[in-house]
Amino acid sequence: MSDVRKTRHGVRVRLEAEETALVRALMEQLLALLGDRPGADDGLADELASLGIAEDATKPDDPVLARLFPDAYRDDGEAAGEFRRYTEMGLRDGKREAATTVLGSLREPRADIVLDQEQAQAWLRALNDVRLALGTRLDIREEWYDEASRLDPRDPRTPMFAAYDWLTMLQESLVRVLW
Repeated sequence: MSDVRKTRHGVRVRLEAEETALVRALMEQLLALLGDRPGADDGLADELASLGIAEDATKPDDPVLARLFPDAYRDDGEAAGEFRRYTEMGLRDGKREAATTVLGSLREPRADIVLDQEQAQAWLRALNDVRLALGTRLDIREEWYDEASRLDPRDPRTPMFAAYDWLTMLQESLVRVLW
């Protein structure tokens, strides 16, 4: 069982091998979902990308990406598109960076990690992104604990509900030691 404690050296996160493997797999999936930063090509699109501006930013069709990058203006599609054009690339970079920080700290199967304040914040952001992604796929609502408790153990969603619940506990533990 994971353990999160504040020490004089930073925040210690102790994970069992199975927990480390789960966090690693989920962070890799998050990175795959976010995709790579647009590559360099010729012209205006490359110049705009170098400034963090997307030439053709649109609301994602994938509900998980739409949850990770929601419209800033629900009732004004034009304003939402313009806002997305100027912010989404930077937001994606930040999410990639947080997930990469988590992956970089998971060197051993059974992890005993000490995080500084910045790394701990990156862990919180990445865990939140993974929970949002899982929650969207599972259609998590307020009564999800009731639904999860009634699931047949053979239901293919059972492991995902368990992962969501465990990630919630891990994130809460990090929040408690940081504040």
